[in-house]
Amino acid sequence: MVRERILLTGGAGFIGSNIAEKLLDHPHVDKVVVLDNLSTGFEINIAQLLKNPKFSLYKGDIRDFSACLEASKGISVICHQAALGSVPRSILDPLTTHEVNSTGTLNIFNAAKQNSVKKVVFASSSSVYGDNPALPKVEENIGRPLSPYAVTKQTNELYAQALSKVYDFHYIGLRYFNVFGPNQSPDGPYAAVIPLFIMNAIIDKPSVINGEGHQSRDFTYVTNVVDANISSIFSDQKQAWNNIYNIAYGGRSTIMDLYKKILHVSGKSINPIIGPVRAGDIPHSFADISKAKKNIDFNPAISMDEGLRLTFEWFKSKVNKVDV
Repeated sequence: MVRERILLTGGAGFIGSNIAEKLLDHPHVDKVVVLDNLSTGFEINIAQLLKNPKFSLYKGDIRDFSACLEASKGISVICHQAALGSVPRSILDPLTTHEVNSTGTLNIFNAAKQNSVKKVVFASSSSVYGDNPALPKVEENIGRPLSPYAVTKQTNELYAQALSKVYDFHYIGLRYFNVFGPNQSPDGPYAAVIPLFIMNAIIDKPSVINGEGHQSRDFTYVTNVVDANISSIFSDQKQAWNNIYNIAYGGRSTIMDLYKKILHVSGKSINPIIGPVRAGDIPHSFADISKAKKNIDFNPAISMDEGLRLTFEWFKSKVNKVDV
């Protein structure tokens, strides 16, 4: 197998840093270049990786086409994870969300074309299913997006599909379903629910559950998502290319059930605070992952319950180090 030179955008972020670590251990990787502006990613996530001679950090913004062009020189595959997440943030500031997620992704696709990069693997989102109530979610049946964030992710998929037809361009798009795990930040107004719930449990603080917790999600441990990216990057099966895939565990849990599971892992008993339903939220999410299993050999190994245990242990170890 050819040794790949890989550009990883957003590689200092939650998912990106986990992918970077796995790539550096891969025997068929020659170089990993991370492009990150460190706005939602953190250098501490990749501090240990900076010592690896196969790793380099290019500090730049995907909204800057010249940075994308420069970072992708000599690259064989781009793994595009950089994005501005959060449905509420996109509602508050749709312009910045569009600039980062859609314009930034178009910059990456265009840089790939100009530098003859053979393949782009990029992160999409289950938010593209929008108002389609059907469960489980099947790739070909999306709905109307319910937030600016969802619009940007659907836009990226459309750009990938169009560019693959008009240029010599190949892609694999991965629709993530509620990813959680180590390196995910619990801080700030747009923190994801699992790290927030876990940190609150550790410090004996009640968490806010929006809409009484009846919404359901397909919570997916980050290692499963990393494995999907690795499989996609190294896939030489052409029938797998130029497709979009659901990446999830293929299970379903309500937010209230999630809260109870985290309390069980923590050994705590803390009543939640019930808040209003959040605008732009999809009521229910549950993935059909059969297409990814067939085409990119995706086999999620870590269940939600095991992932919660591993994630809780990781966060607790970080808190203990701070206490010491």
